[in-house]
Amino acid sequence: MTKKTNRAISQAKQLEAISRVSKTITSNLYLEDILKLIVTVSAEIMNSKICSLSLVDEKAGTLVLKATQSMSEAYNKKAPLRIGEGIAGKVALENKPMVVYGISKEPEYKYKDIAKKEGLRSLLSVPLSVKGRVIGVLNNYTSRPHKFTKQEIDVLTSVSNQAAIVIENAELMVKTRVIQEELETRKSVEKAKGILMKEHGLSEEEAFKKIQRQSMDTRRSMRDIAEAILLIDTMKKK
Repeated sequence: MTKKTNRAISQAKQLEAISRVSKTITSNLYLEDILKLIVTVSAEIMNSKICSLSLVDEKAGTLVLKATQSMSEAYNKKAPLRIGEGIAGKVALENKPMVVYGISKEPEYKYKDIAKKEGLRSLLSVPLSVKGRVIGVLNNYTSRPHKFTKQEIDVLTSVSNQAAIVIENAELMVKTRVIQEELETRKSVEKAKGILMKEHGLSEEEAFKKIQRQSMDTRRSMRDIAEAILLIDTMKKK
């Protein structure tokens, strides 16, 4: 097989990988499943021993490991990095890829003991960014010393760019669902308060506290208590 043919096959696989990640934008997959797909696809096209994805925790100022196809308990339980700390932390801070040929000799790499135990040699770390804002980092480790080519860096960057859009979209959907849940809860509680105020001559504050107390006593959500009150009221009217 010629180099040209090998290159064509490689490019086809890369395009397929980017396409697979892109398709999740319109999917109903949960964020956890999306992250697992991203690391699996990235590991396949890069022939990585370990691929991991960490997301930025803006409040803590750290990178938190969220997904990996690695079975290594030591790697999966490694401590979060501060933004600007280590290779991945620096990638998140500067919003640009970094390549490490020899992990064991890299002063800034923070997990040399784990790398030695797992046989990790080289690293390509790229940012996950949307509109210039870094939301995470994608790391690819090899089991042999490897000089990543410009094409490999470009391909993983393309995957990470698509992945960032997918992740942001999924997070927005989660936030939207949470807001919707909060609105529905508020509506139910308001209606239930009205019923209690009318039936028991309670003030608005007293009605709210009654629902709140029942929620705490039964260890059920206020929405559940409110909807139970609404259901009983509906049944009384029949």
